[in-house]
Amino acid sequence: MTNTRSKVTAAHLARTAYLYVRQSSLRQVAENQESTRRQYALQRRAAALGWSEDQIQVIDTDLGKSGASVDGREGFQHLVAEVGLGHAGIVLGLEVSRLARNCTDWHRLLEICALTSTLILDEDGIYDPGLYNDRLLLGLKGTMSEAELHLLRARLQGGLLAKARRGELKICLPVGLVYDRTGRVVLHPDVQVRGSIALVFETFRRTGAASATLRWLHEQGLLLPTQRDKAHDSHEVLWRKPTLSHVISCLRNPRYAGAFVYGRTQTRRRADGGTRRTKLARDDWEVLLLDQHPGYLEWAEYERNLAQLEANTPTGFDGRTPPREGPALLQGLVLCGMCGGRMSVSYHHRQGRLVPSYYCVKHASLRGSSCQSMAGTDIDEAVGQLVIDAMTPMALQLSLAVQDELQARMDEAERLRQMAVQRAEHEADLARQRYMAVDPRNRLVASSLEADWNRALRHLEQARDDAERQRLADAAHLDQATRERITALATDFPAVWSAPETPQRERKRMLALLVEDVTLLRGEQLTAHVRFRGGATSTLTVSLPTMSCDTRRTSARVVAEADTLLAAHTDGEVAEILNQRGRTTGAGQAFDGPAVAWVRKVYQLQSLKEHLLEAGGITGVDLAARLGVTPSQLRYMARTRQLLATVCNDKGERIYAPVPRQPESIQRLLASRESLPESSPAPHPAPPVHATHVRGAV
Repeated sequence: MTNTRSKVTAAHLARTAYLYVRQSSLRQVAENQESTRRQYALQRRAAALGWSEDQIQVIDTDLGKSGASVDGREGFQHLVAEVGLGHAGIVLGLEVSRLARNCTDWHRLLEICALTSTLILDEDGIYDPGLYNDRLLLGLKGTMSEAELHLLRARLQGGLLAKARRGELKICLPVGLVYDRTGRVVLHPDVQVRGSIALVFETFRRTGAASATLRWLHEQGLLLPTQRDKAHDSHEVLWRKPTLSHVISCLRNPRYAGAFVYGRTQTRRRADGGTRRTKLARDDWEVLLLDQHPGYLEWAEYERNLAQLEANTPTGFDGRTPPREGPALLQGLVLCGMCGGRMSVSYHHRQGRLVPSYYCVKHASLRGSSCQSMAGTDIDEAVGQLVIDAMTPMALQLSLAVQDELQARMDEAERLRQMAVQRAEHEADLARQRYMAVDPRNRLVASSLEADWNRALRHLEQARDDAERQRLADAAHLDQATRERITALATDFPAVWSAPETPQRERKRMLALLVEDVTLLRGEQLTAHVRFRGGATSTLTVSLPTMSCDTRRTSARVVAEADTLLAAHTDGEVAEILNQRGRTTGAGQAFDGPAVAWVRKVYQLQSLKEHLLEAGGITGVDLAARLGVTPSQLRYMARTRQLLATVCNDKGERIYAPVPRQPESIQRLLASRESLPESSPAPHPAPPVHATHVRGAV
């Protein structure tokens, strides 16, 4: 540009010139050395513009880092900080892409440079971000740099995707699968590795739960192989104690079913500069090719495994759960007869033992309550008896099949343990050969090889001890006495089902093999529709259990007696009379005033006060107003028998007799007051009348 020197002023030369050097990867640093030399050569441009050598500062700490984001680029962050503090007179970079590949970072740098009057220099010339034309040109260059990065990524990703769609892309394989010399995917050449991976799928096929699979592997003392590194052609493995995540990853990996997959996850950048990887649904995978290489199971079984894992979760698609330790026999099998949804299980302590209840909450958010709920003890017993009746003819065959399966499991575990012993023997033999082949005069090497040999021998001894200990444990679990006991029990399946040593989890597992689901409907009785696997159905009817409130309900006879007594007595008087007659509450306790009041409230009985008012009685407030006296005067007249009144409750409140039953003096006083005009002043109340005692007055 013709006016480059005119943009450099004395104020710019008084500040530091910052040269920013960056390469996107370490490979570029090693191979693209010409680009690096061109960037360092910009120091001569700064010197030619007037900056001295000690004023030129080179920032090259970001070599080998991508410019797609400011995250992790300490050199660029330091440059922005120096520009913001006004220490920089000019920023030098070979091109915009060296400084930033992101428009956000680039425009932020331009904004700070414009505020601090900092120049920008690239291979084409000098720019002043404070000038409109220069800033417009720099903005276009930043946009083109970001677009260039997008095009580069698109080309690379397009090539990978095209190769993946043909199933030819070499990606990291899970342990148990390797690439051969021709690049094809084959099973691992190590028999122990293949047997361990196959055992995971076989155990899950038997147990139906990943946690149960892991538990059995731990009980057998088996290890699972893991990759030593992520190289595509690595055959070396490490043997570690299995974890739940390890087992689940094996069950969920489609490569074990012989399928080639690509694009199962999606990576997005977060606001803080990091990345977030999310798993995609199968319909969103980029590539899914079936039967591309040998596997450990068929694709249909792989899909069944996924469905079982999903069903085992509390939020599974159908609500089924694997058998657990709780006493609810129908856990995971119960359907609601009203809405068709899965019913859940809750447990309660009752009379010192844990009892289950089944309840449906599918529409609770819409209806404000659950569809239905019922106690589970009786229905569990009824379904258990139904299973016993159905299984008795097949008990012997089932027992023999169980024995054969147990023996097969133990034989497979023993075979894998012997493979581990053979591997340890081979490693010990190799260590011995290496030690024997070394020159004895080379003591440093000989001592190291001797230590390796001793370590291999200790590992061999440990493997033999573990194998022998587990073999003895397996023999104790299925010895001849155990076989005879199982055979004896096989002829009496009810004894097998009811045996105390049979865990509830095993009963649930046996039930799940026979029963597809049980639909419960609560009405006057509890109806259970049992659907067996294979299509057969059966219907059971169970009486509803007695509610705890029913067992504490007051008898109808006592309620009728209380209703009769309440016509002439207060709650406390009724309680005394009932206690004298030997009556008790529903809880078996003696009556008192509050207990009688509760019976009145529950059964909607009339109190003595209501009876008196219904017969024409007058409350104290009304009568005091009609007589023109105060409440205290009215109570005095009642105590001195000048007024007829009856105590209507245990608080001493009175209901006064109707006017025709009151003394004549009171009747005349009421008649005289009612005959006066409303505007006339009320006369003074008559002096107390000495009325004679009337029977029934209080």
